Amino acid sequence: MQTLFRYNWQVREEWLSWCEEVPLEELLRVRTGGVGGILHTLFHIIDVEWSWIRVLQGKPDFQESFEEYQSLAQVRKLDALFRAEVEKFVLDWDESMEDLILYDPQPDGSIATDTWGEVMRHIIAHEIHHVGQLSIWAREIGKKPVSANLIGRGFGDSPPAL
Repeated sequence: MQTLFRYNWQVREEWLSWCEEVPLEELLRVRTGGVGGILHTLFHIIDVEWSWIRVLQGKPDFQESFEEYQSLAQVRKLDALFRAEVEKFVLDWDESMEDLILYDPQPDGSIATDTWGEVMRHIIAHEIHHVGQLSIWAREIGKKPVSANLIGRGFGDSPPAL
């Protein structure tokens, strides 16, 4: 599981660097699919990752709006702020946490039950899903997308240092 979080963080950093070469207007442009545009999607990825980790820890969720994060610098700052807590949780993960139950109240009053392991895999898949959208949008504006290939990133048998 740690390998896939590391992979997501590496790809996310490459997308944030990719954004440095794109005009802000293009980063903010609302696009078909996803949560909005390129920068909004990166904000959403960061928000969802941290929010789920906070929920697993029994801490309050993040409730800020993308409207407060309308620049690449602000989104990068948010990522750096949240990463320390997420990284600690991921690095402290052990098999005993896999089958813990999250009781998640739903808007309709029901309570969803998911295992912590299921939530962690959802966080990973969520980011990978949105990276696919970013890749399509990159091509729409005539830019080569960041590679989503896990192979060749140094995630062999011994994990690289964070």
